Amino acid sequence: MANSDKSAPAAKGLKAAIVPVTPFQQNCTLLWDPETMVGAVVDPGGDLDRIEGAIAEIGLKPEKILLTHGHIDHAGGAAELRERLGGIPIEGPHAAEQPLLDNLETQAASYGIPARTVTPDRWLADGETVEVAGHTFEVLHCPGHSPGSVVLLNRAQSFAMMGDVLFQGSVGRTDLPLGSHETLMNSIRTKLLPLPDEIAFICGHGPTSTIGHERRTNPFIAGL
Repeated sequence: MANSDKSAPAAKGLKAAIVPVTPFQQNCTLLWDPETMVGAVVDPGGDLDRIEGAIAEIGLKPEKILLTHGHIDHAGGAAELRERLGGIPIEGPHAAEQPLLDNLETQAASYGIPARTVTPDRWLADGETVEVAGHTFEVLHCPGHSPGSVVLLNRAQSFAMMGDVLFQGSVGRTDLPLGSHETLMNSIRTKLLPLPDEIAFICGHGPTSTIGHERRTNPFIAGL
């Protein structure tokens, strides 16, 4: 993979590579099955030439794009990437995220980052499942950072795509439009902290972690 890409832990039977994109250094993640090389692109916020370069270098055959939420650094490049990859479907986030996805071009003007409004081919609801190369991920609707944020959990293989809900040593911002700190804390308390300690996750920015590590050390969720 490209030198600036970072390998990352993934579910057994899946491989992952992190491609940092946009000035926010968002963790666009490539997931694939090494036997078939089929997989998904998670949160292509921008820098599409870089993402496509990593896809080519890996030999990945993308079957879909997954979005955890609608902020520009996660979703700004999704519409164009869908076209570049031959019209593959976009799945996620939750339908409560539509106002943000409809507003991506305004977000782009504010931040000076190219983006296009996007409508997913499928909205994801809490308790539904989504497939990546035959591997099943459970959808956890975890609002707070944004109203339609989702976490994608492969419970059987102890792996999750966290988006911007929970980070190593921190939690998602709630000072952005439609954010709610109280709602975010409730999502973490009710959806994430009940998960087993061994669940490893890739988050939207920064290093990977595990639920157990955050339960023990994250000062933002102490006492939940």
